[in-house]
Amino acid sequence: MAATVLVAARLLRGVGAGGPRPRFGPSAHRQFSSGGAYPNIPLSSPLPGVPKPVFATVDGQEKFETKVTRLDNGLQVASQNKFGQFCTVGILINSGSRYEAKYFSGIAHFLEKLAFSSTARFDNKDEILLTLEKHGGICDCQTSRDTTMYAVSADSKGLDTVVGLLAEVTLHPRLTDEEIEMTRMAVQFELEDLNMRPDPEPLLTEMIHEAAYRGNTVGLHRFCPSENIAKIDREVLHSYLRNYYTPDRMVLAGVGVEHEHLVECAKKYLLRAQPAWGSAGAVEVDRSVAQYTGGIVKLERDMSNVSLGPTPIPELTHIMVGLESCSFLEEDFIPFAVLNMMMGGGGSFSAGGPGKGMFSRLYLNVLNRHHWMYNATSYHHSYEDTGLLCIHASADPRQVREMVEIITKEFILMGGAVDAVTYDPQVELERAKTQLMSMLMMNLESRPVIFEDVGRQVLATRSRKLPHELCTLIRNVKPEDVRRVASKMLRGKPAVAALGDLTNLPTYEHIQAALASRDGRLPRTYRLFR
Repeated sequence: MAATVLVAARLLRGVGAGGPRPRFGPSAHRQFSSGGAYPNIPLSSPLPGVPKPVFATVDGQEKFETKVTRLDNGLQVASQNKFGQFCTVGILINSGSRYEAKYFSGIAHFLEKLAFSSTARFDNKDEILLTLEKHGGICDCQTSRDTTMYAVSADSKGLDTVVGLLAEVTLHPRLTDEEIEMTRMAVQFELEDLNMRPDPEPLLTEMIHEAAYRGNTVGLHRFCPSENIAKIDREVLHSYLRNYYTPDRMVLAGVGVEHEHLVECAKKYLLRAQPAWGSAGAVEVDRSVAQYTGGIVKLERDMSNVSLGPTPIPELTHIMVGLESCSFLEEDFIPFAVLNMMMGGGGSFSAGGPGKGMFSRLYLNVLNRHHWMYNATSYHHSYEDTGLLCIHASADPRQVREMVEIITKEFILMGGAVDAVTYDPQVELERAKTQLMSMLMMNLESRPVIFEDVGRQVLATRSRKLPHELCTLIRNVKPEDVRRVASKMLRGKPAVAALGDLTNLPTYEHIQAALASRDGRLPRTYRLFR
């Protein structure tokens, strides 16, 4: 490496390769050149005479700690300082599809589409976007099963304007008839797209939650059912907003801002604000705790014509098998996260390389050994009161039974030795922990990701675990922790979602029996006629 650098330096000066000097003049000499003056010093050693570098220090602690202030009305203000010209600020609300048991399913989906429309101060969405453009800003709204998030990224100098705008779109939306009708069309289009897209993962995720939590909390529809589109109007929306868009269920989070300035803006725009639906207090807040039921949801569908281009996509049947894990508030959450990383997996065309999961169990034990499987991927969904660890697999409809048995075997292996087949146990565990920490730290280099992490943690726990604290928890996970959480998980009933040609799908009872067995094998079936 050192020789290569020296050769490159000589070529840049026009010597060493027998070539002429460049025509633009004699070579330049710098005081601290890495060239011929020190030809034998390796790159790992400092050059003589070069001043010793001075690095910024944090004294062993993270200086940019998350600050949290609670206002008199219950609103929490959380911030994380970060150098840079821009900031990300938003309002996160403890609201989502899990709270719609007493309403038409789909309200949160509607509110996501209606976000950043006209308000008491802004006549239309264009005015909002023009206001943000003056500060180089962009906006977005996302809803999940338990959280609704309105966010803006803009120049830090426009913080006052941004917080005022967020207060407007959150508490003073007009919800005009025209906007609601346009939202109905957008929701209908999204439902059609969901059912037509070649990638079935979003639909399967909905189905596995419906199977795991039948008729309650996180098992309720995240996407608005088509039969409810016409039923949701301004009165229904205001009824929901009155109960769930209250200050005690909100966090104003900011990254790249001064905490005191953010608190001042919150007091100015959010402390005594009167929402558009009136000042009456919440009366019907759903405080239900998730009840895991297990079960199966099947959707027979012809998957032979999902190709959108000239290259045909093979007809596949998609299966997702899941078991209850734990809440993200429990200590076992970290071992479950490590177990999920250990399982890993992906599609048959996933790119390899360091950090891409090619040494995970679902690659080594499934995709590398069974060429006919197109996908085997592990997912971990975790909420305030429950969690779900599941494996998604895809294969030709004729091989569904064998595919399901392969997945049930992998679940059984989770409860055995941390490495039952391939590696030294400590190597496998350390690889998974290192990859999890690496993914965590790389994601937290992005300002919007830090914002979401700050907001969600403060919304759920009123505080935030810093990255170095999470990394310490990950490092402390031991093989017996992984075995313990996996064994506990395997004692529960499975949740199953199946999509496509289900002719060869084993019965739910057989899948349950396989997960309760010692080897994960499905019970044998015998047919009198074939």
